[in-house]
Amino acid sequence: QVQLVEAGGGLVQPGGSLRLSCTGSGNIFRGYTMGWYRQDTGKQREREAAITSGGTTNYQDSVKGRFTISRDNAKNTLYLQMNSLKPEDTAVYCCNRLYRKIPWGLGTQVTVSS
Repeated sequence: QVQLVEAGGGLVQPGGSLRLSCTGSGNIFRGYTMGWYRQDTGKQREREAAITSGGTTNYQDSVKGRFTISRDNAKNTLYLQMNSLKPEDTAVYCCNRLYRKIPWGLGTQVTVSS
């Protein structure tokens, strides 16, 4: 069964950093554009960053210059380096393909607060 597992979230002060990771069972990353999404309570998921299989990246304006998405295809792992965190970055973060999505994982909670 295909499964996504996100990790690395936590409580951090404004201006701090976190590194999220997303691993998948089976060969679910290779050849697909992958994305990190945020889930706010009561709202639809929003894509924050994406990376193609070749490494081309794309970011929402709100995180551009602060977040960096990367991937390790050999390890079936996706990363999100989050720097200069702001309270408005607080959310549950999930990963998935951009197209031909697979079942969502539970996500990892990121809380930015002093």
